[in-house]
Amino acid sequence: MARRYAVLDVFTNQPLAGNPLAVVLDGDGLSDQRMQAIAREFNLSETVFVLPADNPAHSARLRIFTPARELPFAGHPTIGTAILLAKERFGETDADQNAMVVLEETIGNIRCGVVLKNGAAGFAEFDVPRLARAAPPLADKEIVAAALGLEPSEVGFENHRPSSFEAGLPFAFVPVANLDALRRARPMLTHWDEAFGRHDHNDAYVYCRQTTANDSTFSARMFAPDMGIAEDPATGSAAAAFAGVVQHFDQLPDGTHFLRIEQGFDMGRPSLIDLEIDIANTALKAVRIGGQAVVMARGEIYA
Repeated sequence: MARRYAVLDVFTNQPLAGNPLAVVLDGDGLSDQRMQAIAREFNLSETVFVLPADNPAHSARLRIFTPARELPFAGHPTIGTAILLAKERFGETDADQNAMVVLEETIGNIRCGVVLKNGAAGFAEFDVPRLARAAPPLADKEIVAAALGLEPSEVGFENHRPSSFEAGLPFAFVPVANLDALRRARPMLTHWDEAFGRHDHNDAYVYCRQTTANDSTFSARMFAPDMGIAEDPATGSAAAAFAGVVQHFDQLPDGTHFLRIEQGFDMGRPSLIDLEIDIANTALKAVRIGGQAVVMARGEIYA
């Protein structure tokens, strides 16, 4: 059976940048094993399978797979699929379009606002389905540094220290001193489990305050070797959890705060993730993830 698919570059307004995403538009009838095999075939950070929504008022139900396993939620698949489904709804028109897309993911229903502009990249923003909360603490700084091929003195800046937060998926967050340390970080698998735990989601999000782009707030890299992802060019689910890191260490005042995270620059896949945080009574009240995406390719698979 021929099944339509599209490949998008997400968290960018340019082709051949951002985080590539495969979306199989006709996913109904595929077994779990077949979906996993197709995701391995695409061999991208994530592949999405679009299924009929359980609630007819919603846009679609999504299954999200890395090359190694299924995820309950992920950021760049949510952004990319929302933009693609809006394009499918409106087609190629000369007029700008606004759409609300509701996606049923394993973690829950996610509302995405989409803006389509003629001749430009689409933009989508969604409310994160779960606010960030602290996860179990990490190993000592010396072990964390060894797992990233760095010196202990390069781990941490200001009052930021290694921490663990989750907003649907858990991540280890490792602050480093500067861009030089960030660029030299690399997974050292002999120390990885000791530093980040022996479980399915022992992913490390390494970040610093120094940035390449003037309008960015943080630079980041994300390593997930146990998920079949050596390095991810842009990680929206980590950005959702990163809101907890920022609030914990920076103690943002009440109000709305806009941050921009740059990722993937040293991979040749520059990505920009918009992170908007609402604070009330010194606590997280709401978090939104936003970004652009462009359609790179369309075709059919026979599986």
